[in-house]
Amino acid sequence: MFPKELLIQLSNSMVVAGFSIDKVQDAIPIAKALLLGGIDSIELTLRTDCAIEAVERIADAVPEIILGVGTILTPEQAVQVKEAGAHFGVSPGMNPDVIRKAEEIDLPFAPGIATPSELEVAVALGCRFVKFFPAEASGGLNYLKSISAPYKHLGIQYFPLGGLNAENMNHYLNLDNVIAIGGSWIVDSSFVEAKDWVGLTKQAAIVRNAVKNK
Repeated sequence: MFPKELLIQLSNSMVVAGFSIDKVQDAIPIAKALLLGGIDSIELTLRTDCAIEAVERIADAVPEIILGVGTILTPEQAVQVKEAGAHFGVSPGMNPDVIRKAEEIDLPFAPGIATPSELEVAVALGCRFVKFFPAEASGGLNYLKSISAPYKHLGIQYFPLGGLNAENMNHYLNLDNVIAIGGSWIVDSSFVEAKDWVGLTKQAAIVRNAVKNK
């Protein structure tokens, strides 16, 4: 489901900035500010009416960024995301119909899992890269270590998101089977509301440097 080259890119990025777009005109400035600060991977969620247009604008204007789209809940949304120019998709849960559609249209896709049973269904459908969500609320680092242990021989890799922050992100990144983490705290709404793109760039740089120095 995920090309090796894309996994390597995400592994090099280490941090994926997750955010929603309320005003489509903010999409390009956010992406450019993150990129300038050293964060070159994003997960733009489908939680607002303008989300698909925002994906299209970023894909067109900021091609250097690794453009992921989250909260894909239906097969139809998977198609929309692919057509909008996304590089990969993720979901909060494990929906077999969405996984099958993503495979059909060649959209790299990571379903959300929080239990061994969900993980087994994902594996049966061909997934070897999954989103661990909600990470902290589900039990955090120790829980991820526990549920991943019986499947280690399958080479499954994880993308934790939910409750992560600058204080705990490196604990996850130090695990061999964690490719990257998702950070929804990075694009703080205060930066966006104030159109403070310089501030957002500085925030991204602080996060990226903290990862570099782990």
